[in-house]
Amino acid sequence: MADTPVTFLPLGAIIQSLNVGGINIVQGFNSQADYEAHNGPYYGETIGRVANRIKNAQLSNLNGGKTYTLAANNGPNNLHGGVVGWGKRVWQGPEPVGIKEIPGVENVEGGESVKFKIVSEDGDEGFPGTVEASVVYTVGKQKTPEGKEVVVLGIEYEAELVGGADETVINMTNHSYFNLTNGPSIEGTVVTLATNVYLPVDDGGIPTGGPTVFSKVPAGGQAFTLGAQEPDIDDCFVVNEAPSTVPIDTRGLPLTKLVTAHHPASGVHLEVLSTEPAFQFYTGKYIDVPAVGGLPARGARSGFCVEPSRYVNACNVDEWKGQMLLKKGEKYGCRIVYRAWKE
Repeated sequence: MADTPVTFLPLGAIIQSLNVGGINIVQGFNSQADYEAHNGPYYGETIGRVANRIKNAQLSNLNGGKTYTLAANNGPNNLHGGVVGWGKRVWQGPEPVGIKEIPGVENVEGGESVKFKIVSEDGDEGFPGTVEASVVYTVGKQKTPEGKEVVVLGIEYEAELVGGADETVINMTNHSYFNLTNGPSIEGTVVTLATNVYLPVDDGGIPTGGPTVFSKVPAGGQAFTLGAQEPDIDDCFVVNEAPSTVPIDTRGLPLTKLVTAHHPASGVHLEVLSTEPAFQFYTGKYIDVPAVGGLPARGARSGFCVEPSRYVNACNVDEWKGQMLLKKGEKYGCRIVYRAWKE
């Protein structure tokens, strides 16, 4: 995919760059060694086995009532699959898989696809069962009605439990940090979220109850501007408020536009769409990356994340558990699409 505007790395099946009008709108590094040394923020990583936090780093009542202890790598909780989650492992690939359509996105030219695969063994980071997982990236282009070129990146995840247990849990996403400004801060970026309904959380980021209204942003569909420090957001927003209706494989569901963003000065626009019931929106408060590999240091609010996913900690909440519970013979799946263009 040498001539495409998007580049990937086998490490973490990472999205390394996404170039729009001469601007790379995702944070990253220039070498695998720099990712290995400095990627505390999880730039561009494919997150698994379970994205976001798991309460008390424990899975309860799986495989006939068993409890599994995971690494507590975020206070008392497990975060993004543990100490060496899938984003820190080298995947097999990229394997070209020809021209693929991006379902729900029309009139895409190109559609060249590559696949990365990983085998997560039984007991990997404490999780039960051997899982075979893959991500297929499809890169194409569209034209806006005004004739502007839109870069389209389709992401399709699939995972299967192949041995070692009858049940496991899974929740994959991509952890790209977007910066549309071509500068050091996301300040001035105008953002619209699909909803202002979120999961309220405790001090450790674990939901304390079901969906409710988030006061820091306007109602869904209304734009707001990211300032130098506010609003400070790291929360899970919910687009499907009926958790029991979420299948383990959401790929057959229609795409929902989760977030739109643009920066008036740079003229860069971004849309994030997904089949998932929720998304974490994070304004990058804890980014702290030194100058390395010819790139400047990056600090707080140098990027924002949109992480489509299942409800946080669903694996430990009976009413939500079906979203993450993968049984033998079933397939987990989901789809994410990024659309980006420059005025």
